[in-house]
Amino acid sequence: MLRRLPERWRRLDVTLRDLPLGLLFVGLSFVPVLQEYVTQVGDLPSNPFGPMTIVVLALLCLPLAVRRRWPLASLALVSLGFTVSMLGSYHVVAGTALAIAIISAGAHLERLRRTTAAVLTAAYVAVAFALVGLGSTERLDGFVVFYLLAVVAWGVGAWLRATRAAEAERRRRVAEATRAAERTRIARELHDVVTHHVTAMVVQAEAARYLTGAPERLDQTLKAVGDTGRRATTDLRHLLDLLNPDHGAESRTPTVGRLLTLVEQTRRAGQEVEFTEEGTPAAATGSADLVAYRVVQEGLTNALKYARSTRTAVRVRHRDSDITVEVSTDGSRPQPGVGAGSGRGLAGLRERVDLLGGEFDAGPREDGGFVVRARIPARSPS
Repeated sequence: MLRRLPERWRRLDVTLRDLPLGLLFVGLSFVPVLQEYVTQVGDLPSNPFGPMTIVVLALLCLPLAVRRRWPLASLALVSLGFTVSMLGSYHVVAGTALAIAIISAGAHLERLRRTTAAVLTAAYVAVAFALVGLGSTERLDGFVVFYLLAVVAWGVGAWLRATRAAEAERRRRVAEATRAAERTRIARELHDVVTHHVTAMVVQAEAARYLTGAPERLDQTLKAVGDTGRRATTDLRHLLDLLNPDHGAESRTPTVGRLLTLVEQTRRAGQEVEFTEEGTPAAATGSADLVAYRVVQEGLTNALKYARSTRTAVRVRHRDSDITVEVSTDGSRPQPGVGAGSGRGLAGLRERVDLLGGEFDAGPREDGGFVVRARIPARSPS
């Protein structure tokens, strides 16, 4: 129950949270031992406690309850109470509330800041002349020092306001950067999932056009199109689950364990694929499994687009320290009906691998083919 008190306190209205400070000043003003420690300017003799003192305390202390909600009204009322206490010689400990009101106004006042400062300065000069007229023995330097202390209080409030604004701006930029990074991640995931499956479906549909005379092969091809579409739907659902705030921490994203399924899907699309996997996947590889899966997926997608019906080799090697992946094709011939690539897939793979501290390379081979290579550390760099 005690642990919940700070949270319950923060849930209270700001006026209720600020009221205790004013009440504290009221209580301290009645403590005999503290009645010698008063905030005073003008050096006039103090009057004994009486009904007017209660009025002064109310003006000085109660407006502190709205010092953050209505800082200008709070400062005006506290300044009025301080003026009455100085001109009427009702000197109390609660006079310190003027400094609190000035700091709060400097920190929370949004408009008329310069006008407020100018009005306060003019009012202080008028009070100083009035005190002198009432017989004050305060020297000029005493009035100046008190004014400079008030200026310092305003400056502290202004500094708090600037600090709060800078922190709000920093949080806004962090939030924007986080949203941008999340959009980039989502776009990358969508590209990896959608492009591969849709490319396979396009290739299979193009092949079906030439199989009208072979019903059995046509049926197999159309079945493969349907299977690919269902896998695409499943992967998209998994991705949408990850974007759901209520989704658990366990990721359902494909890992290296499904590489053989990925290769078989590409083979059914008509691509000749040689698959070699060496070593045993480590028990805990962080994000390395997913990145390796995406490298193979993107390599096979590009093979279907640009090197259809040519031999494609996929080699995956698991070690304790890293995972190495290589996807190569023997030729590079863009196929009709598939469309030109944007290069976004390879660029996204490079970012993924670099983020884990690995190495990535993609480019044409000397014999005219194309190769994608990646070395992915099994654990992210510290």
